[in-house]
Amino acid sequence: MKVLKFGGTSVGSAERIQNLRRIIPTTEPIVVVLSAMAGVTNILVESTNLAAKGNTKLAKDKLKEVEQMHMTTCDNLFASSKYKMKGKELIKKIFNELYNKVENADSTAKKEILAVGEILSTNLFHLYLNEQRVDSALLPALSFMRIDKDGEPDHYYIAENLNRLLDSCTGINVIITQGFICRNSRGEVDNLKRGGSDYTAAIIGHTINASEVQIWTDIDGFHNNDPRYVEGTLPIRELSFDEAAELAYFGAKILHPSTIHPCQEKNIPVVLKNTLNPNDVGTTITSQQREGGIKAVAAKDGITAIRIKSLRMLMAHGFLKKVFDIFNEYKTPVDLITTSEVALTLTIDDTSHLEHILKALTSFSTVEVEQGQTIICVVGDFLAQNPGMASRVFNSLRNIPISLISYGGSSHNITLLVQSERKIDALRALQQVVNNPQTVSTVNNGNTSI
Repeated sequence: MKVLKFGGTSVGSAERIQNLRRIIPTTEPIVVVLSAMAGVTNILVESTNLAAKGNTKLAKDKLKEVEQMHMTTCDNLFASSKYKMKGKELIKKIFNELYNKVENADSTAKKEILAVGEILSTNLFHLYLNEQRVDSALLPALSFMRIDKDGEPDHYYIAENLNRLLDSCTGINVIITQGFICRNSRGEVDNLKRGGSDYTAAIIGHTINASEVQIWTDIDGFHNNDPRYVEGTLPIRELSFDEAAELAYFGAKILHPSTIHPCQEKNIPVVLKNTLNPNDVGTTITSQQREGGIKAVAAKDGITAIRIKSLRMLMAHGFLKKVFDIFNEYKTPVDLITTSEVALTLTIDDTSHLEHILKALTSFSTVEVEQGQTIICVVGDFLAQNPGMASRVFNSLRNIPISLISYGGSSHNITLLVQSERKIDALRALQQVVNNPQTVSTVNNGNTSI
């Protein structure tokens, strides 16, 4: 059985939803995981934020935008008046309940509202397949997808309930469910955070021992740099799990960072495909590590650098333990780190507990904080038997100040920290090395060329 996940742009209009009918195989067992229509979750977030501030009327106006979006989709999606009516009755019922929920701005109501986008997209797709006489089943994710008190998947609960539901669908090839949404350990509606539909697909794939997990977006797989800022990027046809995980974690938007681990555990291939160009082979991610120099670059914004120096200048025994105990206490992950005996610099992207962390650190060290930073991750084959690879990376960036370098912790990446205002310059400079790893770029008056 395969798992196919389709993102917001893939279900962003009636035409896109109709296109899924042509993409999905219907003669073999598949699980189809859908996101909300493109833009819907953002509007729902705006609505809940307005409600939390007491702006109930504006919050309801936002919900009406989403309701009208789906009503219009319904008009264009279905051919028959019978299914148009079914779709509109469903939409009306859901939004009548939402207008009542928005009066209650607590966190539980907020997450219930945020879950609506996926519920709408999956129900409309299920109705459309019914109209097209394609046998399918809709399994509500809230019936099997659950996270524990630490926000991690409750694998035992998921397996017990998902397999029970799948057993009830014997003979039906197309199983539809929602991405992103779940229940928490208290049984309340919750979610897997932004981009969580990818994670849903990976968890389902892990649970059912899928033969393949496909992630369908609007781009031909992983590109070797960010096409929003760099011209001439190319899709990468093959990546290892480790390489893909690094790229996803350090900024490649095509894949949620948590997607790789569940599939890697079961050695399930992950294939990234483009719904706008379904015949393209995309990117296949497996356990195979292919040699080939520098493969890709990704960037992660919103980084804060923290420089910590022990108040004891020599033999600062236990210094690192004290530092990391504090970050552990506030459940704040560290991305990069460089150390000496009495000082270290590290980076974080979650600053929600920064004030408390700094207060704890200053009890035994001096601390400097620098925000507005970007991590640049260069993924490739940086094994010791490939001399000169790292030098090409650093040579291409010789006109860009680098405040932190992490190299050697992994054989397949170099990570660097630059000011966010220099990010685009760095990405463009590195593209020369990605396109031609054997050539060192030259710089004339600040303009890079090969």
